[in-house]
Amino acid sequence: MSDPLAQVVGLLQPRASFSKLVIASGAWTVRRSAEGRPFYCAVLEGSCRLSIAGRQSITLETGDFVLAPSAYDVATSSLGTPPEGFDLQRVEITPGVFRLGRPDDAPNVRMLVGHFAFVADDARLMVSLLPQLVHVRGQDRLTTLVEQVNGETRACRPGRDVVLARLLEVLLIEALRSTTGPAAPPGLLRGLADNHLAVALRGIHDGPTRGWTVAELARVAALSRSTFFERFRREVGVSPMEYLLGWRMALAKDLLRRNRLGVAVVAERVGYGSASTFSVAFARHVGMPPIRYAREQPAE
Repeated sequence: MSDPLAQVVGLLQPRASFSKLVIASGAWTVRRSAEGRPFYCAVLEGSCRLSIAGRQSITLETGDFVLAPSAYDVATSSLGTPPEGFDLQRVEITPGVFRLGRPDDAPNVRMLVGHFAFVADDARLMVSLLPQLVHVRGQDRLTTLVEQVNGETRACRPGRDVVLARLLEVLLIEALRSTTGPAAPPGLLRGLADNHLAVALRGIHDGPTRGWTVAELARVAALSRSTFFERFRREVGVSPMEYLLGWRMALAKDLLRRNRLGVAVVAERVGYGSASTFSVAFARHVGMPPIRYAREQPAE
């Protein structure tokens, strides 16, 4: 059986942007407009406050890990309120190591902070199926992975980019699967936590070329058609046919971008009976014909 989470993360193609060690003391605040870029943080020692636009701020403590697959207006700060007219002192003491606050004060937090990017140009579709924020406590494996990403970012060893891409994939999967369950927000993880829906989701990922209908997916999930449809839309956040279309188009883009296959071959591999039918669906979904899309992709 396929692994939908691993497939989604693989198609997102995460690529490292930067990773740094931050040592902060006293009262401090750092704000940045992340413009939807993925953000992660692992607290090695101490505590601080994290705020992301549209969400309630949370307190991070030693051993905490946070991941936001798409973050806007991120702010980290000391637990104490900075005084009026506060002027942050920020110094890069060694490459990739930053000191915040007055250097004479004892550090109140040490944390690894990183940003990365998703290369896939249809990342928004797949990111929408993931939690907006992942907050995990006491998972040493996540901290270790962040340390490995940070170390590899600093190094200039052969194969660095490939290693970083794989480490980020593992980091994402490890973080995301720690949030599976009914408490997860609507999306792929919550769908996979439902035993009935998980069978249908794996069926879609296992056989994207199959002529799926809502009735057939409901049969596979051992639910009535109406129950399946409402349950899928509630738990996953989109209708079954929307999910199927989105997945087929994501696969098609990947095939056109990476393998440079002809339109007829791609159409067959993503479940369309003819190149013309596929081309119409692709153009409607993507905004351009598949031939033009393939021509405009940079060579890898």
